[in-house]
Amino acid sequence: MKISVITAVFNRVGTIAHAMESVSAQTFSNAEYIVIDGASTDGTLDIIRSQQTDKMKVFSEKDAGIYDALNKGISRSTGDVIGFMHSDDFFADEQVLARVAAAFSDKNVDAVYGDLDYVAHNDVKRVIRRWRSGIYHQSKLAWGWMPPHPTLYLRRRVFERWGVFDTQYRIAADYDAILRYFSQGKIHAVYVPHVFVKMRLGGESNQSLSKIWLKMREDYRALCRNQVGGFISLVCKNFRKINQFF
Repeated sequence: MKISVITAVFNRVGTIAHAMESVSAQTFSNAEYIVIDGASTDGTLDIIRSQQTDKMKVFSEKDAGIYDALNKGISRSTGDVIGFMHSDDFFADEQVLARVAAAFSDKNVDAVYGDLDYVAHNDVKRVIRRWRSGIYHQSKLAWGWMPPHPTLYLRRRVFERWGVFDTQYRIAADYDAILRYFSQGKIHAVYVPHVFVKMRLGGESNQSLSKIWLKMREDYRALCRNQVGGFISLVCKNFRKINQFF
């Protein structure tokens, strides 16, 4: 089994090295790493080039946003299983991909996901929120459940059958895709109860009130589009975050 890890990055000179180092440190050997840089102007590409290895593919060109870049990564990957390492995130330990591969040893498994820690941007040892996913049941989708997207790994056949990210969404294309795969696709997903990823707070979806409002509107649109739920589902999705602080 080959795992492809994809990073889309634009002007993240302060965090990209940490993300890349955490991928390179993985003990699982049969992995490729694809970095899609959106023609950064702050020195990010210099850092990427300085850490490039023979297991990495690096592309630097303008794109139409993060989801367009991630779609490019999917199309240029060759792995049987595909996941993402966002440029502000990093793996929690060196065994994450090994755990993912072990869960995919069952050929009937379409998706594997784990847990996620939100950490302080300037002190990554300080955990602010803990997202414990739990075992998936399809009925949970209507109550606002979703796996943490940075921890989600999918077989290539899921993308081939159910499509990639819809770039009409600016912030919530990952949620739309998850609803599509889990509700329409009814994929077989396995939960691994380990923290896969540490995410720095301050991402694209929570930078300002306007971004939060846009995220909520797009989430609602994705829920309705995939016939999973509506306003109540959206409310439940946001209330689920409260438990992550305790």
